[in-house]
Amino acid sequence: MNKIIYNPKLKKLARQLRNKSTQSEIKLWMYLKGKQLKGYDFHRQKPIDNYIVDFFCGKLMMAIELDGCTHEFEEVLERDNVKTQKLRELGITVLRFNDEDIIKNIDGVMESIKAFIVEKEKGDTHPLIPSF
Repeated sequence: MNKIIYNPKLKKLARQLRNKSTQSEIKLWMYLKGKQLKGYDFHRQKPIDNYIVDFFCGKLMMAIELDGCTHEFEEVLERDNVKTQKLRELGITVLRFNDEDIIKNIDGVMESIKAFIVEKEKGDTHPLIPSF
């Protein structure tokens, strides 16, 4: 397992992002907080390396990113790709969902996340990443 690089310079920004959570972040957090999801501990707006991930579980080495409408712009998509690649290099799997999926189909999103976790628990080093 790779060591997660915590960047203390991002702590203040991460706190600001937590305080300005989007509707979809708040909704998903209601399902992840307090070890509700199969007993796994998730953190919101977690600084890792030079990035802040929306949700992170260290035990699973999994980040969940929520993408709003701005993520459709080419420039933002490119930054997302670079971020995802760097996180993968650190041994972190990134699951991406768009805001609309969270708001309109939280049950489907949760089933996708649970399915990923089940495969990971089986010891699959490369579980299928759910796509939505």
